[in-house]
Amino acid sequence: MNIALLGYGRMGKAIERIALERGHSIVCIVDKEQQEGSIAKADVAINFSVPDAAVSNIKEAFDHDVAVVCGTTGWLEALDEVHQHCAKKKSAFLYASNFSVGVNLFFKLNELCARLMKGHEREYTAHLEETHHIHKLDAPSGTAISLAEGIGAENDHYAKWSMEENTKDLKITSYREGEVPGTHSITYASTVDELSIEHKAHSREGFALGAVIAAEWLKGKEGIFSMNDVLNL
Repeated sequence: MNIALLGYGRMGKAIERIALERGHSIVCIVDKEQQEGSIAKADVAINFSVPDAAVSNIKEAFDHDVAVVCGTTGWLEALDEVHQHCAKKKSAFLYASNFSVGVNLFFKLNELCARLMKGHEREYTAHLEETHHIHKLDAPSGTAISLAEGIGAENDHYAKWSMEENTKDLKITSYREGEVPGTHSITYASTVDELSIEHKAHSREGFALGAVIAAEWLKGKEGIFSMNDVLNL
């Protein structure tokens, strides 16, 4: 498979390494200070660019009849616009806030936990925390927002989230420390006990591998997809 890398930071380089190990070719690299090859030669583009470049990168790929796997967060106010452009060009698009197989299983566990805790809001208060490296541009993380939306879908009491200290909505706290790849936890605390679930990434390899697996799955398809489709969840 021929892959275009839109964004060539640490994630882009990790994806390149894994893609080459799996027998694929990198035919195009687009970054802030670098442009090599031709996107028109790609079967699938994998976008991990900065948020400001995401929409233009994705649209350019569609314009060249190239499917897109996107892991950039912080641009989702334009998601409908991207979906419409994808449909217009009869292309394929797969967005995920996190491509790790473990995180996508964690999303499902989170939804189950929220469902079980429904009706116990007087006793238990939910709190979501996420920690990432100091280079991450957006806060809260896209993964944290996906987790919050998963909780809200199962529990009307937490239909909204906030980063405010004394919020009555689902509180999200974001930390930026060192080179942490990504840690997310949800805690339900009462005066007598607490229940928590957590996912901790040890490296970026899991994210990169998931993105390549998604690209392999997306090749030749048409439509809008998610990691639930890839993993049959």
